[in-house]
Amino acid sequence: MRKLSPLCAFLACSLLPGCDKPAPPAPQTFIVNGVVKELEQDGKTVLIRHEAISNYMPAMTMPFEVRDTNQLRGLKSGDTITFQMVVTPTDGWIDKITKIAGLPAPASEPAAPPPIHWTRALEPLDEGDRLPDFQFTNELGQAVRLSQFRGQVLVLTFFFTSCPFPDFCPRMTSNFAEVEKKLAQMPETPAPWHLLSISFDPATDTPLRLAAYARAAGYDPRRWSFLTGQETNISGLADQLGENYWHEGAGIGHNLRTVVVDPKGRIRKILPGNKWTSDQLIQEMIQAARS
Repeated sequence: MRKLSPLCAFLACSLLPGCDKPAPPAPQTFIVNGVVKELEQDGKTVLIRHEAISNYMPAMTMPFEVRDTNQLRGLKSGDTITFQMVVTPTDGWIDKITKIAGLPAPASEPAAPPPIHWTRALEPLDEGDRLPDFQFTNELGQAVRLSQFRGQVLVLTFFFTSCPFPDFCPRMTSNFAEVEKKLAQMPETPAPWHLLSISFDPATDTPLRLAAYARAAGYDPRRWSFLTGQETNISGLADQLGENYWHEGAGIGHNLRTVVVDPKGRIRKILPGNKWTSDQLIQEMIQAARS
């Protein structure tokens, strides 16, 4: 008897009972209290200082998106609210927002001022500027300087390994994983190239922890490095690139910046936020390689 081709086997399997693909995991839902800090101009994002979410994340201030923009109608800064946070392996959003009165605001702000991170007095960087040279340590415990990537297209982003919300650090990591995989399959790539994921939680993200995280992401160490290092170097580069992060109790609040650097060491593109796709980033890398 002939063996079925993989395609035929798949089609045959799809017609048989009990041969369906496994169902995706059910979304996690959490009921959360918080205080509205700001409604962003996109009409679908609200900055909330929320209470600690048991077994998920500490109290902090962070932006959340809604899928139904009517959920934000009538809200203003200072409103105390309760809402449902929905989390899947790749996405997160909030809904069922209700204003409430008489509930104490979540105590996520420290009583004392947060520790000051001393950084060098450096000018902000913009597209067209040369990327400065900072030294870090990679997941293998090796010293890494940004200048060693001259002659390559370099892409860097910031993250920390314990960030749980899928729209933030996990999305940056999954996008980089997609970029790495797609470029490996392209017949012509912007060669050579390298990806850098820089942690802004050096106290926790040791090389050993970064190595485990990198392996879980399916990384190729020849093309992708995970970096930690001295706080002054991390915060210095982050400040120059508009990557803001701050400690709130046990949590870290932050925005998102992803930066494309051309082979001459010039900043080609700064991508804010999390809305860019792996295909868009690859196009920016291709353009950077031609510059």
